[in-house]
Amino acid sequence: MSRPMFRKSLKTASSAVLRPRLQYQQIPKSQTFATIAPVTSSRNHKVIVIGGGSAGLAISHQLLRSGRFTPHDIAIIDPATWHHYQPGWTLVGGGLKTKEVLRRPMHDLIGPNLKFYNDGVRTFTPDDNTVTLTNGDRVTYEQLVVVPGIQIQYNKIKGLPEALAAPESMVSSIYGYDTCDKVFRTIQQLRQGVALFTQPTGVVKCAGAPQKAMWLALDYWKRRGLYNVDQPQSKIQISFATGLPGMFGVPKYSTKLEELRRGNGVEGLFQHDLVEIDGNTAVFAQLNGNGLVRKHFDLLHVVPKMGPHDCVKDSALANEAGFVEVDETTMRHTRYANVWSAGDASSLPTSKTMAAVAAQAPVLVRNLLRVMDGNEPSARYDGYTSCPLVTEYGKVLLVEFKYGGVPKETFGMLGIDQAVPRRAFYYMKKHFFPWVYYSSMVKGTWGGSQGWIR
Repeated sequence: MSRPMFRKSLKTASSAVLRPRLQYQQIPKSQTFATIAPVTSSRNHKVIVIGGGSAGLAISHQLLRSGRFTPHDIAIIDPATWHHYQPGWTLVGGGLKTKEVLRRPMHDLIGPNLKFYNDGVRTFTPDDNTVTLTNGDRVTYEQLVVVPGIQIQYNKIKGLPEALAAPESMVSSIYGYDTCDKVFRTIQQLRQGVALFTQPTGVVKCAGAPQKAMWLALDYWKRRGLYNVDQPQSKIQISFATGLPGMFGVPKYSTKLEELRRGNGVEGLFQHDLVEIDGNTAVFAQLNGNGLVRKHFDLLHVVPKMGPHDCVKDSALANEAGFVEVDETTMRHTRYANVWSAGDASSLPTSKTMAAVAAQAPVLVRNLLRVMDGNEPSARYDGYTSCPLVTEYGKVLLVEFKYGGVPKETFGMLGIDQAVPRRAFYYMKKHFFPWVYYSSMVKGTWGGSQGWIR
């Protein structure tokens, strides 16, 4: 879900859509660092990391822990005041946590041996190994790691900003700090009527999150006698409108989620993309070309459109879609040999999740250090990502897969089918993951499914 805006001028915003394999263009070593001056001032750095989110903090601290750098060799650039554990906003939407306990001051998370520029990026000039900040200052690097995440694009859905801002409206979203706690208030307020939950086309953070709010709301209403699938005239009716052709992009988990949808009497509106909110009417574009559909709602949970930050999209680092163009296994840029990217801002064709970042960061760090030593990247990322998908209070379906939508389940070796929602996975989602995130991952000592990093 969205962390504070990466560029101060930006307005505030994964699916497992697989893109073709990128072709890496070998760059002669003689060109890699040709224009780099020795590190002689506070504005020249061996490594600059753009972004202080999950990827930025994990990568910066893992680099620092390598013992290869002196104080301020590594710099982080980010304009945010607060750092948020965004996967926890689903729990806030379900009334299970408060949003305040999931954030930390950015300054408290950045090690004292890292240089912190609390500013945004105006432009990248990779041919000169230079980054220009929004205040006009220029900083130079030997290696550049671009991990600013993506932005929430509320204005891409007509009427959404106004509906979210209105305290009395029944429109909410778990995808923002200012709106995630409104979700549970609307769930509590609804006593009857149509509850509509949406998922857009295109890239979103955590492709399973749009459903999590729905499953928690359904379970809340069921426990209070407001929703009963066995009664034709249930007080509340639930619809899930998604731009996807199915419930999820990975067949194994999509089959189970479709079974849950049908078993719980949830209406499925597939290939429906929300384009406008008009009072208590949601307007959808049908992706099959059949025009617009208007649907009444009494409660609406919206997943906004999302996309790359302008400073990335408009730079020489971006591909046609606006994401940093990197090799999908090494995370090295396909044209600039001293540029790297991971996480949401990258072109890596996997679901954009915190778990993906945990798997990507150690690979990127190992490869970057090898290149600094004059060697070629050797570590490989296989596309691993994960989504602990809450299906009710007390149960989670633990989605884990790699490139190609192939399941890669941590507990499969124990004979556990992770497509079955389980209580143990729920406690991991609610308690273990938030704890390990702030105690280890942002400090560079957590490798996700690989465990702790020494």
